[in-house]
Amino acid sequence: MCRWLAYSGSPILLDELLYKTRYSLIDQSMHSRMGVETTNGDGVGVGWYGADGGAPALFRSVGPAWSDVNLRELAGAVTSPLFLAHIRASTGTAVQQSNCHPFRYGNWLWQHNGAIREFEKVRRDLVLEVDAGLFTAMGGSTDSEVMFHLALTFGLRDDPIAAVERMVGFVESTGHRHGVAQPMQMTVATTDGERVWVFRYSSEGESRSLFFSTAVTTLREMYPENETLHRVADETRIVVSEPLGELVGAWQPVPESSYGVIEEGSDRLGTFRPRTG
Repeated sequence: MCRWLAYSGSPILLDELLYKTRYSLIDQSMHSRMGVETTNGDGVGVGWYGADGGAPALFRSVGPAWSDVNLRELAGAVTSPLFLAHIRASTGTAVQQSNCHPFRYGNWLWQHNGAIREFEKVRRDLVLEVDAGLFTAMGGSTDSEVMFHLALTFGLRDDPIAAVERMVGFVESTGHRHGVAQPMQMTVATTDGERVWVFRYSSEGESRSLFFSTAVTTLREMYPENETLHRVADETRIVVSEPLGELVGAWQPVPESSYGVIEEGSDRLGTFRPRTG
């Protein structure tokens, strides 16, 4: 399995979250406390947007995150108001650059922790459902990238929640046809550069961990002496596979079978229900 984070808010250097917090993403690559594997060393990736929007830039590398000197250089120089970052622990597919997250299509990014179980049984049926116009955009061999292109096929760019619900419903129905009892395990983050959508779901109802940061305005009241909280905008939000620090009250679990939307104004949290047909 993997660890990931999604950030939206005041522009910050990437290394503020990748390296500088107590349990930063790089620390989690070596010492994950909540992941299936303690070590996540099968690749690393970051996708980020500039302050003026536009298509995201992408850095992906097959080496362990903790020893990637290029990532450290980049993270200390790049400032972004919205970025996704991911450290990979392969569930069976090759350790290669095209299999590292996040995945990109146009102005969209996608990253995933979990697995389509017994992927080798269902892969052909799933891939054949991908729209022909999207097929050649798949460069790797992971279940995560297939999930992304299925979601695009089912309308991610128009209605992300419904598209991901349709994607999961299709994966589950396909898995069941092949005798896979619990086909889906996932936490997902996806973004178009303006909003961020996150999902936590598994067929068995025991999904991998996922947390969102408490509202900055609330944290300022709880910790008035914390200077960092006064430097970021009210709408700053972070979603993580596991907390980046030990500040009491700073992290809230995303409920089982839920989606969240980070957007201008009030963020949203709702129930996630796979769709069939």
